[in-house]
Amino acid sequence: MAKIGLVTVLFRSDEVLPDFFKSISRQTHKDYILYLVDNSESAATDAIISQCLEEYPVTAYRHIKTGGNIGVAAGNNTGIKLSIADNCSHVLILNNDIEIEQDFMFSKMLSLADAGESMIVPKIYYYDEKKIWMAGGYMDMWRGIGVHYGYNKKDEPKYNVAKHVTYSPTCFMLVKKEVFDATGIMDEKYFAYYDDTDFVLRAAKLGYKIWYEPSLELLHKVSSSVGTNSPFYVYYSNRNKIYFIRKNFKGLQRYFALLYTLISRIAFWLGFDKARKQKLMQGLKDGFKMKWEQGR
Repeated sequence: MAKIGLVTVLFRSDEVLPDFFKSISRQTHKDYILYLVDNSESAATDAIISQCLEEYPVTAYRHIKTGGNIGVAAGNNTGIKLSIADNCSHVLILNNDIEIEQDFMFSKMLSLADAGESMIVPKIYYYDEKKIWMAGGYMDMWRGIGVHYGYNKKDEPKYNVAKHVTYSPTCFMLVKKEVFDATGIMDEKYFAYYDDTDFVLRAAKLGYKIWYEPSLELLHKVSSSVGTNSPFYVYYSNRNKIYFIRKNFKGLQRYFALLYTLISRIAFWLGFDKARKQKLMQGLKDGFKMKWEQGR
């Protein structure tokens, strides 16, 4: 039986942990290790984890305290490395601000992996309304972004077609170990945001495909830890987009994507307060200064 390493990064996640543990506990596939990589450790978090384990027991888990906020990319890498060291055949990278109602989620994903799929994602809804957050996606190489199919739309039959897609975030993605062997792990220079986009693009360049399976459904409490318009998000999302384009794109696509990004930031800048304007400008500047290692 395949063993899964469940890798999740905690950061001010106390509020969402009960639903997260409940979702893991209800799964019929029990051969897994849950890696809780804690970037905001506290006595309160320890107590909540203990309480959750009593109410919603899991097969096996490890609570890794990082000593501070090392970032999402490094946090995921910590769990991925431990999963591989513990002989897990698959790694499920998952947010903890999610809820799974289907008890067959893990087993169905593994059956798809057994059938030859290397990377698998479900359909993802917003938690508080039956609108789609992601029904697979594609990489827009001219704008330098990963686009979600069905984003903020009501569900309809066209989103119920299982297929290969060229992009998906890793908020809930099953990945065969062999993909990490070939592609490597997350680029920790991102810290947060675009690290998964970078990983998915690198894997795609090596021929790995993402299978979108709409019969599997997930609820996502989007951006519960830092918010979608916080100064933190403004800085890292803009810095990292510039870095991502410079690192992964070539020729005309690189210049077009950079130009599109800079022009499109004007509208954001006009709507921001002083603090966010400063974060936006600093993020763009820093994105042009960042260096990367070839092949990673």
